[in-house]
Amino acid sequence: MSRGRIISLVVLVPLVALIAWVASNTYWADTKVPMPPKGEALTNPFYAAQRFVEALGARSAWDRAFTTPPTDSVIVLSTWHWDLSAGRREALEGWVESGGRLVIDRTLAGGESEFERCSGIVREYRERDGAEASAESTADGACRMFQEEQNGTPSGGTPTERYRMCDLDGVSFLTSTRNAGWVLRDESGIQAMRIQVGRGSATVINATPFRDRNLFEGDHGSLFVAATQMRRGDDVHFLSEDAHPSLLALLWQYGAPVVILTLTLLAVVLWRGGVRFGPLAAMPDPARRSLAEQICGTGQFALRNGSGDALHAASVRALDEAAHRRVPTYAQLSADERAAALARLTGFDRDALVAAVHHVGVRRSHELRNRIALLEAARRRTLIEHTRFSHGRH
Repeated sequence: MSRGRIISLVVLVPLVALIAWVASNTYWADTKVPMPPKGEALTNPFYAAQRFVEALGARSAWDRAFTTPPTDSVIVLSTWHWDLSAGRREALEGWVESGGRLVIDRTLAGGESEFERCSGIVREYRERDGAEASAESTADGACRMFQEEQNGTPSGGTPTERYRMCDLDGVSFLTSTRNAGWVLRDESGIQAMRIQVGRGSATVINATPFRDRNLFEGDHGSLFVAATQMRRGDDVHFLSEDAHPSLLALLWQYGAPVVILTLTLLAVVLWRGGVRFGPLAAMPDPARRSLAEQICGTGQFALRNGSGDALHAASVRALDEAAHRRVPTYAQLSADERAAALARLTGFDRDALVAAVHHVGVRRSHELRNRIALLEAARRRTLIEHTRFSHGRH
């Protein structure tokens, strides 16, 4: 046997043996893998608990803010600040005393003294050495079996009277100076307790057994029924502050009348100061300006631009043309002769006509207006006399 074949056998025999061993020790099995939540289950921490409540014939609701429900209802608080609002706390305490059933998990925050005054339940912590702390930290969240007690009397230990509860912190327990109507106890102490408050009750569970998927662990379903004292047809309200309503939702919830009034006033102000689609009054019918208005406007424009020289010169030319019609040789006359001829034709003062025609030097606006008026009057007088003469000759 050649050397190459020997090397091939040395490599192939272990490889075949490995494949045979893997094939003989491998099997296929179906394993259920929980899918990540989606839809409402992704945002609602009480989605599973609500479906559980409805399957038992009760009604459920996830409220974003506290509104006082009927006194025969159940409220489950989780991630709740007890003393955030004094008015809300007093309303909740009054609802419990009127007959409401309140269930609170370990996530209650703030207002420990106020809650103790209302319910009489206190969470206490054990003193531990280093070894105990290390051992209990490894057991945090593990499931433990708890014995049920009714009015201070232990049950007989039957399976229906024992609860397996998970998600415990392992370092705290519940105590009360009042008589507890229902407790769950093990060697670590009381981890669930119900105290009568007025006509209602307050139940505290030192864990978070009803949020998200925790309801499927241990005996949390049976624990929920026992803690809420749920009956068919009950209304169960879940409240949590880890999902806050938006600012707009809060504004509408607590100040809808003010919001409506403000928006109405804003709309009125915008409408009052907005640009309109048409004029405030009907437009007058278009009409041409009269000849007198056009002459006055032209004269005022000429007077403002060029100190009225052009207007004065035009008046003098008009007077010369009118005089030429009466006196054919008017253009060959000297200045004095022209003035004398105009005085005879119009009957006006000769010196005044000379001053009006030769308007030189510093002039004031009223002087210019007076002399232009004199020139215009002389022109009209000359034309009138010319018209009379022509008619009389014909």
